[in-house]
Amino acid sequence: MPRIYLSPSTQEKNLYVTGGTEEYYMNRIADAMEPWLAANGIHWTRNTPEMTAASSIAQSKEGRYDFYLALHSNAAPEGRYGSMRGTDVYYAPNSPRGRRAAEIIAANLRRIYPLPDRVRALSTTALGEVTRTVPPAVLIEFAYHDNPDDADWITENIERIARNVVFSLTEYFGLPFAEPIPVRTGVVATRTGPLRIRETPGGRVLALAPKGAPLTVYGQWEGWYVVHYGSVVGYAGAEFVILE
Repeated sequence: MPRIYLSPSTQEKNLYVTGGTEEYYMNRIADAMEPWLAANGIHWTRNTPEMTAASSIAQSKEGRYDFYLALHSNAAPEGRYGSMRGTDVYYAPNSPRGRRAAEIIAANLRRIYPLPDRVRALSTTALGEVTRTVPPAVLIEFAYHDNPDDADWITENIERIARNVVFSLTEYFGLPFAEPIPVRTGVVATRTGPLRIRETPGGRVLALAPKGAPLTVYGQWEGWYVVHYGSVVGYAGAEFVILE
């Protein structure tokens, strides 16, 4: 299953015109993303507020990740404070996979941002979080925190934004989009033989869980559960799992 590095902004001095900071609200979005990531079998490592963009990039290079995602909000340049609106999704110009991810994310954000014609996927060489990372990377500037309407859109739509971004990640990775369920313990209840834990529904087998083995269930898509068994996260037929 895919692994991502999740980097919400650590910029505590960037103030929202409506109150709060960029660091606070980007971490709120990251918090809200976690149940959706777990439900869809996407592993993540996350930076901490004490870190910087540079240390986040450095930490991401210590692991093996399939994607780097930075969460930010924007501010207008001096002299135009409060006058700009829009969502920009940045990728490195030499990264075809980064561009594909950015375009997917932008397309889905257009469905929930109030001015869809102002949502853009843009290449940049100026942002280290997309140019200095090892895996494909995207940096999202969700909206302008110095504009009252944009700031309100972020602060009033945390859960909706989080769901939308994880939906984009599943599209990028080619996964079905599973809804989170309350985390439950389950037991393998096959009739004969072990339960196959698969990479995708009906896909490659990652592990075999014997009858009676315990599982942790995080999400559900149609007739499949997203489960954690041992060190493996994957999909298992729901009919062969009894929830406790």
